[in-house]
Amino acid sequence: MTSLPKINPKSETAKIIRFIKKTFREQKIEKAVIGLSGGIDSAVSFTLLTKALKPKQVIALYLPYSMPLFKKKDKNYQNIQKLLKKNRLPEKNFFLVPIARPTEKILDAIKTAGMSTWKKIVYGANECFTCPNISVKTKTRAGNVLARTRMVLLFDFAKKYDALVCGTENKSERLLGYFTRFGDQASDIEPITSLFKSQVYELAKFLKIPQEIIASKPSAGLWEGQTDEGEFGFTYEEADQVLHQYFDKKKSIKQIKKLGFKNAGAIIKRSLINQFKKETPYSL
Repeated sequence: MTSLPKINPKSETAKIIRFIKKTFREQKIEKAVIGLSGGIDSAVSFTLLTKALKPKQVIALYLPYSMPLFKKKDKNYQNIQKLLKKNRLPEKNFFLVPIARPTEKILDAIKTAGMSTWKKIVYGANECFTCPNISVKTKTRAGNVLARTRMVLLFDFAKKYDALVCGTENKSERLLGYFTRFGDQASDIEPITSLFKSQVYELAKFLKIPQEIIASKPSAGLWEGQTDEGEFGFTYEEADQVLHQYFDKKKSIKQIKKLGFKNAGAIIKRSLINQFKKETPYSL
């Protein structure tokens, strides 16, 4: 086994804060908009923003699919409230916007695309996104609609408040291609994209992110019970090691497997299949 290069959380934090300040100064923009999920990446990115800017300059949105009748039953919402309090975000700067209604309208339009009004009434929809045992492809399509709906809201709020949209992508997600194009990938600034997921955890501990957030399972919030590692079939811990060896150390898959990483082939295959996401749009 090998290990990722250790980061110095204190100097890494200072470097990222300098980067954020420099970017906003150069763009002559004072405010930032960020989507909070209750997960570690958005929590770390948000905390860094509030350290680089004043808390009153940060606009935070929580965009769940839906909310239970009692908010305290939503674990992510509760974790976000702890994060907001810790970073002293003004109450008026936080927005809770469930996206079920706009998302369902888009999915309904997709389901009935090409059908006449009569056929819509008689035969119903062509496609079902909520049926049990739907294909992975169909489930992914629905998840992409959710991710892009969130992007629409974030960029609209950025327009409203003359702000930059802050992304929350880490290096592991970028190398694995684990993002929705023009969805969670869309942003104006990315504070933690140079850090592997494992290194984000190191930074989270240094920044004293609430333990409930650090302990939560990574999820893109695309459907009920969805987790990143459940989709992958491998852990971020192993993926980080393999991606580091392959892309940074330039070692072959065979060499990496000899280091004890049995999923090296699957990890690199996923990464290479998704390389096109970083190359589009193709242009002359």
